[in-house]
Amino acid sequence: MSEPWHSLPKPLADDVAGCWESVFPEGVPAWLTSPEGMDDTVVATAISRSLFLRQTLERHADQVEVLMASRSLIEPTTPDYLESRWQEYLSEVDGEHGLHSALRQFRMETQFRIIWRDLMRWADLAETMAATSVFADICIDGALSWLYQDACEQYGTPRGADPVTGQETDQKMVVLGMGKLGGRELNVSSDIDLIFAFPSKGETVGGRRSLDNQQFFVRLGQRLIQALDQITADGFVFRVDMRLRPYGQSGALALSFAALETYYQDQGRDWERYAMVKARVVAGDQRAGQVLMETLRPFVYRKYIDFSAFESLRSMKAMIGREVRRKGLENNIKLGSGGIREIEFVVQAFQLIRGGRDRELQQRELLVILKELEELELLPSPVVGELRDAYVFLRNLEHALQGMEDKQTQLLPEDELSRGRVATIMDFENWQACEQCLREHRERVATHFSNIITTEDDEDESQGALEEGWFELWLSEMEEAAATDWLKSRGYEDPGATLAELAELRENRTVQNLQTQGRRRLNQFMPMLLEALTQVDNPSETLSRVLQLVEAILRRTAYMVLLLENPGACTQLVRLCSESPWIARQLAETPLLLDELLNAESLYSPPAKAELQDDLRQQMLRIPFEDLEEQMESLRHFKKAHILRVAASELKCTLPLMKVSDYLTWIAEVVLDHVVDVAFANLVSRHGYPRREDGSACETDFAIIGYGKLGGIELGYTSDLDLVFVHKADPELATDGEKPIDNAVFYTRLGQRIVHILNTQTPSGQLYEVDMRLRPSGNSGLLVSTLQAFEKYQREDAWTWEHQALARARGVAGCTETLEAFESIRHEILCQPRDREKLRNEVVEMREKMRASLATPEGRQDEVFHIKHDTGGIVDIEFIVQYLMLAWSAEHPELTQWSDNIRQMEELGRAGVMAVEDAEKLRETFIALRSTIHRRALQNLNSQVEGDAFSQERDYIRAMWKKVMIEA
Repeated sequence: MSEPWHSLPKPLADDVAGCWESVFPEGVPAWLTSPEGMDDTVVATAISRSLFLRQTLERHADQVEVLMASRSLIEPTTPDYLESRWQEYLSEVDGEHGLHSALRQFRMETQFRIIWRDLMRWADLAETMAATSVFADICIDGALSWLYQDACEQYGTPRGADPVTGQETDQKMVVLGMGKLGGRELNVSSDIDLIFAFPSKGETVGGRRSLDNQQFFVRLGQRLIQALDQITADGFVFRVDMRLRPYGQSGALALSFAALETYYQDQGRDWERYAMVKARVVAGDQRAGQVLMETLRPFVYRKYIDFSAFESLRSMKAMIGREVRRKGLENNIKLGSGGIREIEFVVQAFQLIRGGRDRELQQRELLVILKELEELELLPSPVVGELRDAYVFLRNLEHALQGMEDKQTQLLPEDELSRGRVATIMDFENWQACEQCLREHRERVATHFSNIITTEDDEDESQGALEEGWFELWLSEMEEAAATDWLKSRGYEDPGATLAELAELRENRTVQNLQTQGRRRLNQFMPMLLEALTQVDNPSETLSRVLQLVEAILRRTAYMVLLLENPGACTQLVRLCSESPWIARQLAETPLLLDELLNAESLYSPPAKAELQDDLRQQMLRIPFEDLEEQMESLRHFKKAHILRVAASELKCTLPLMKVSDYLTWIAEVVLDHVVDVAFANLVSRHGYPRREDGSACETDFAIIGYGKLGGIELGYTSDLDLVFVHKADPELATDGEKPIDNAVFYTRLGQRIVHILNTQTPSGQLYEVDMRLRPSGNSGLLVSTLQAFEKYQREDAWTWEHQALARARGVAGCTETLEAFESIRHEILCQPRDREKLRNEVVEMREKMRASLATPEGRQDEVFHIKHDTGGIVDIEFIVQYLMLAWSAEHPELTQWSDNIRQMEELGRAGVMAVEDAEKLRETFIALRSTIHRRALQNLNSQVEGDAFSQERDYIRAMWKKVMIEA
């Protein structure tokens, strides 16, 4: 008698043979093979295709037996069946812990059924997507219903206006499912994107104490997320992503209908329209939810044919391209070229543009919309057919990849065994045949995507014919004398050095080992670059700088293609490298920044803080919080890309110094806010939320205080961040998760995680260097202080220099209430009455210590002036301002409203503490010195200049120091 696995491909047969006895030590149980259509051969085939199925049979056979008794795997998975199974689990629930356990047991059973039927191809794509989506709906609604009843017993029932009648009535939560959940197209191992809403404002009645409705629903939402997302001994149900809600992770967890409508009307972005196309009420009050959906419809679907959507669609297309290049996503069947996302993008593009007029397009399921596009003659039938076939193939392949280990992935496997599994699941003889079919589908999708989304603006700019001499020069086909004359006649200031560098590049080992395609691209690119260099005043010097980048991209010649196809980007590259060796180095270290050169308009127009927040939110939406490595890489790229735009704008003189520092500071603040969200979410997933005294969960109750240049809104291109961490939770209480820890431990770990994310060197470098020495008690103090401890230290133990530092401190990220509480403490400390003479002596003494350790040695002061540290430099101005702030804030409390030197000087003048003309002149001198430091940074130069530089400014600063700090 042959073995059950005899008909499997050899690698799979060997794999099953090796595990058969450990999975079935007493033989295959009758309950598994007795149903019609089930036998040992079927079981062997199933476990050859999925480690998840194999491990579930090995570890949870009792539960699979119960599943088999409820309905054979041969029979389809229907909504009624899933609902009846959930009701059986729910009947055993006797508390919140029991609810968590029931949901996870239900998931294990349902995943086993869905993945078995899908990988055996007993279920088609429609059944798999529908079953997975219905399962999610049941879990969300089932958990919500139980938790709502429990919350009402604790806090009372929320009351407010009915969204239809306006009469006061009980309020229930509405849960919107976004993305594939909203479209009933969920993957077998997907996370879920949700938005929580409630009909109207009001408060609870009948409870031990009243809560306003938003508080009630925020707490309910937190418990719902934990019920689904928290990893326990039984696993988890779904990873829950709430970042599509208004304002993302920093927004309220639950909003009223009116607040949602106002947000989308006033602030809704185009990409949020794109996301809202698939929104569906998946749980909670369905009747109220439909009212909400009707309210939001005008935001999504315009009454006219919305051609304005093309601009945002082009931006989204560009973002996709950048993401593919940055992450190397060609093996990702969702995000790579010709992948699932491009099909979704095409379909939703038509929905956004024409959905207001053609109501048939106001549906959610992609395959349904494709059919409508064909019937409306918006896409030709052959195109629709190819997109449909590709979508079905790609989604089936996606389920095969995920079902093997019940793991959320869209990456093609690299090991032979996994490739064999996928090929078998997809009904191919071998991996090569499967890969070839995949390649053909993706090529067709990529072509249609490009044809449909591309507009005239995307057409390649005409490159123009290059003179043949540039090719001869690069390929060393020109005599040296002729080459020298050629370069000299075209403006190269040092032809000899240029020829030597080109020869060195040609002899570079990497160049010598280039494959045919890479060599062809280099031979096309270099002549174009050499010609482009004639547009600047220093071609030879600029070439030296650009060659750093060329060497960096020799193995990644796709970047050369980008520049070849976008001559405008090559022009920007040459111009920026000509003006700044610092920018040249940044581009060489991170070639992905070349993407920023594609659009000259945006390159020289850096976004304000609100746009930065929106840009970062869009970029990070696709990265789960738990994927810390990718979060860190993306944050580093975001920072570098936006700093490049600021530097480019400064070089072009479109941004004055004050604005440069504003933008650099905004970038840091936006990054810090996101880092807090990531670190907090990571810890909450493990330990739950920190608790307050009333038992409610903390929203974070944590804040980052910026000191120094960050606090003073004076960041430079390479500034580190002086940070202090505070929180206002009770350190004696604990978190509410499965593995609770003390709040104090939670916040310490939160601080450590934030420093780790910022400080760690990754392939893309360091995000920011962090200095925590200004916290209470310095390096010997706690990493994170409570606000009470911070205030006590400032009142009782802080040195004068620490109060000087506080004058430049401000809250930069975190919980709004905690930030406001810090500002109140800062104001009170700075406004304390002080003995001015004693204060002056202490400030002068501290300044003398700094000069002794940091200033230019006396013997070299005729040769060198350190703009920052020497007498008559920036630090002298800062100390004058800080002394006056501390000396006079008790009499002039308005002085404390600013943390930056510029506005503090202006305020000192307005208050009469300093003569207005002195305040203005000191301000202008300060700006002149700082501008020089900024410009020198872009030239890779330090803050030391010639000994006779700024002689008049230094004399004035010395005179002010004497007037304020010595003679007063």
